[in-house]
Order: sequence, then C-alpha cells, then structure tokens
Amino acid sequence: MDDELRDRIETEAEKHALVNAVKHGSEADVGAIMGPLMGDNPDFRQHGDEIPGVIGPVISRVNGLDPDERRDRLADLAPDWLAEIESDDEDDSLLPDLPNAEEYDQVRMRCAPNPNGPWHIGHARMPAVIGTYAEEYDGEFIVRFDDTDPETKRPLLWAYDEILDEIDYLGFEPAEVYRASDRLETYYDHARRLIEKGGAYTCSCPAGEFSDLKNDAEPCPHRDKDPETTMAEFESMVDGEYESGEMVLRVKTDIEHKNPALRDWVAFRIIDTPHPREAAEDDRCWPMLDFQSGVDDHLTGVTHIIRGIDLQDSAKRQRFVYDYFDWEYPEVIHWGHVQVDEYDVKMSTSTIGELIEAGDLDGWDDPRAPTLPSVERRGIRGEALVEAMVGLGTSTSNVDLAMSTVYANNRELIDDEADRYFFVREDHADFTLAGEPPETASPPVHPDHEDRGTRDIDPGNRVRIEEPDVPADGERVWLKGFGCFRRDGETFEYAGDDIAAVREEGVDVIHWVPADSATLTRMRTMDGDVIGYAEPGFREADPDEVVQFERVGFARVDRQEADDETVAYFAHE
Repeated sequence: MDDELRDRIETEAEKHALVNAVKHGSEADVGAIMGPLMGDNPDFRQHGDEIPGVIGPVISRVNGLDPDERRDRLADLAPDWLAEIESDDEDDSLLPDLPNAEEYDQVRMRCAPNPNGPWHIGHARMPAVIGTYAEEYDGEFIVRFDDTDPETKRPLLWAYDEILDEIDYLGFEPAEVYRASDRLETYYDHARRLIEKGGAYTCSCPAGEFSDLKNDAEPCPHRDKDPETTMAEFESMVDGEYESGEMVLRVKTDIEHKNPALRDWVAFRIIDTPHPREAAEDDRCWPMLDFQSGVDDHLTGVTHIIRGIDLQDSAKRQRFVYDYFDWEYPEVIHWGHVQVDEYDVKMSTSTIGELIEAGDLDGWDDPRAPTLPSVERRGIRGEALVEAMVGLGTSTSNVDLAMSTVYANNRELIDDEADRYFFVREDHADFTLAGEPPETASPPVHPDHEDRGTRDIDPGNRVRIEEPDVPADGERVWLKGFGCFRRDGETFEYAGDDIAAVREEGVDVIHWVPADSATLTRMRTMDGDVIGYAEPGFREADPDEVVQFERVGFARVDRQEADDETVAYFAHE
C-alpha cells in the first residue's frame, strides 16, 4: 500500500468515524464504519486485510475528541455529511423518503422471492427495508413467490413456508401472499389481450438466429403475423402442443431500440420440466419474469418497487407492456448489491445447496452457512439484522454489511437478558484444590442484576481452566465467584477472598468449571465445533435460551444429546 493510498484511507476513515460518532452520540466502532467506508470507496476492497490496521489509530483519535470537537471536525472535513446528520436528527428514519408517496392513497411494496431455498443473509435486505417503509408510511408489503421457472430456478416445496418463517423472524407480517404459479390464467389472459392489441407475436426462430436478427436491428420474419394466427399458436402453447424451444411469445417493442436487450423480448416460453407444485405440474407454457412481475405489480397495486441496479432493463421492458395497457408504472428505486463479510461460503442459494448436497455443510442452518436459518439458530435476533440492513440505506452503489454491526446490535438486545455461565474450551488443564476454600462458589447470574441471585457451584476437589489462563508456578489467579488461588505444581492452594488481590495487585480473573461434574458441551461455531465443559448448572438451561459464556461470548442453547452432551450455537463475542 503506497503512502498516497494510505492517506486517502485515513482521510475517508476519519470522516466515516466522525459520522458514526456524531450520529450515535458515542465512540466510533471499526466494524460499523467498515461497510460504509468500503461501499463508498470500492478501490479500497482489495486492501481489506490491511485497512483495519490503518484506520484503527484514526478511530482512536476521533474517540479521543469530545462531542463538540467531533462535530466541528466533521464540519471542516465533510459539511454536507454533517448537514445530512442534522437533518436526520429531525427525522429518525434512516431511509430516504419514498418518491411521490403523497400521490398514493396507500404505499404498497412487494418482496418477490424465488422459493428455491432458504434466504441467505443478503436476501434479508429487501424485507427489512420494505417492511420498515410500510411501518413508516402506514402502508403494506406483500410477498409474491416468483416461481414460474420450474427448471433453472426450480422451487423447493418446503421453501415457501420457510421463507415466510424467515420474514416472521425479521419481525414483519405480509398483508398478502401470492404464488405466481397459481396465477397462470391471469398471465394467459393478459397475453391474449396484448395479442389482440397487436403488441405480441409468436416466434419459432431458433434462439441463435433471432439473436443475430435482434443484434442487427432486423425484424423477425414472424413479426407481422396477423393477431388471429398469433392467438391460435399461443393457445397451442398453452395446450402444451409445442416442445421446449419450439415456440415463444414475444412482446413487440422497437426493433431498432438502441439497447438490443429491449428489442422484442420473450414473454412466454415452453418448459418441459414439470413444476414441483401439484397444482401446476401439468403446465408447460410459462411467463418470463419481466412479463409475470410487471402484470402482478399492476394488479396487486404495488406503488413502489425496489430492485437491484443490475435490473434496470426490467423496468424498461415492462414499460412497453404498461404502455400497451395504458397503465401507470410504479415508482422505482434501484440499489446496489449488499456484500457480507466474515463468511468463506459464497452468498448464493445454489452454491449453498450444492455444498449441503456434497456434505460440506450440515444443512441450511449450519453455522458456517451465510443464511437466515443459520444466524437465527445462533441466537441472533431478526431485529439486529433489520437494523443493520436499514442502516445501509438504498444507495445505488454496492454496500458492505459488516457482521460486527449485526453483532453489536444483537449484543444490545440480548446482553441484559442473557444469564452468565462458565465454559472451558477443550485446551484445558486440571488442578487439585488445597487449603480451605469455600465449599460453594457463588458467581452472579448476571453482574448487572443482583436480584437474579447467584449460581451456586460445587467445585468438588478439582477445577478445570483453559490452558492460556494457567499461571506460572507460584503465581496467583482469581477463580471468578470463588476466590484467590496460588499454583503449586498441579495444585491450586487457596489464598483467600480479599478482592484487593485483583484491584490493587493485578491478579488475573479467570473462568473455570469443576473438573468432575462439568457439563460436556459441544459449541458449534463458524470455524467448526468446539468441545468443552460448561458449569454443571448449564445442563438445566432451556433450549433456545441465549446465554453468555463468560470471557468467551454469547451462545444459544440448542439441545441435550442422549449421551448427556449439551449443544450450543455460538453467536458472537
């Protein structure tokens, strides 16, 4: 990294750190600014491994300023950003206003998933944002399963309900739910109306031949068929009388349009692969997404559409259909893609499915999988993910979601509720107790809530600690909730309960478990399973309870195995 690039990174990081600190009235956080920093400066991404080390000192300097100094410094560096924050102070919403929302009786937005598997984390952005918009505008959002491709994006029958469960996990309830595969007659009817208007024609050109004509801005020889012939051939398509690739229905646009992708695009094609849903398994004539989605958006009263910046041509194609029917096109917001850090697995439903099929992942909720079932099983609340996604806004630039932001949000939600437990990981050492230690250790259930009482732990004759915490021979450690002990070979000699040893003499405070009665625990993490031992009382923790393993991190209790092994899923530190 050269000096010029380093200076740029430091300057941009300072601005983002100031924004983070001023906006939230707290110290800036590295994880919270990484996403916006990389999103605004795509050329920084190739140096992603080095950037935290470069921006760390910058953030420390920002955190050393008082609130007024931060605001003054931001006014010098980026006055427009400060003005935007001050404007946001008057309006709590993190999202920009919806365009022309006042012109509609009610804002209606749609989430249109393909049910070919559970959602990966990036998919959560759409329901998070449109659900938030619906709440802010007292509007509605609908779910429409775009399942009209039974071949290349083949639906999974169980994924329909799974996705609805994931929307519920994120905290939203759709006003209506549609399955496009139930609406074929509606699409057929609108195709017939389009044919009658002279806006569509059937085409039997081989794909390559039509592509050459299209690219040369030359009309297809079938383009001027009379509507009666087109209608008859379309009905034959609906009746399944053609093979796949033998006939399509095209929307008649401008064959000389400057964008070849918009020239006479396909609205319906034949697919021989049966649809997995019983109600649609006999159908062979299927609409393309641009036709199906365009018709549905109008009929279901969608007022605002959010879609990826790479799908700008979709709106342009659909406008041809809207013009034929004299419909008003919804407002459109295009945004960039969201990229998520921390995962080695590509954020792709098909890729994740292939890894599961190959046995490289245990399932869609494997902690290594970047999916909503995975983060939910780890004990991360949907609200934490929604807040992080909404914070990304609706920029047309690609944006980076730092999982550290999600974890920070989640920590605020769960920390107050999570009971504390000790958990010693597999790299451990055992020591025999000597002297006259108390018969029972009494660490608090939660350090901030004395009213919850203490966890009474019988240490027995031996304790187990993690190898990195083992003191040198003759040195002392403080076993949390128990007391001070001095190491003598393989023995821990009780050295009293005077907390001054910690406060004034710097004795380390460590966690521990009874060596002979600890609960065998498998903690599933993004880096693989960790076998360790939790304090005996953890055996009584309820499934789905989120706890904090002291000095380790938060985890969700999953289940008790037959061999008395407890399974927990690690959430984050």
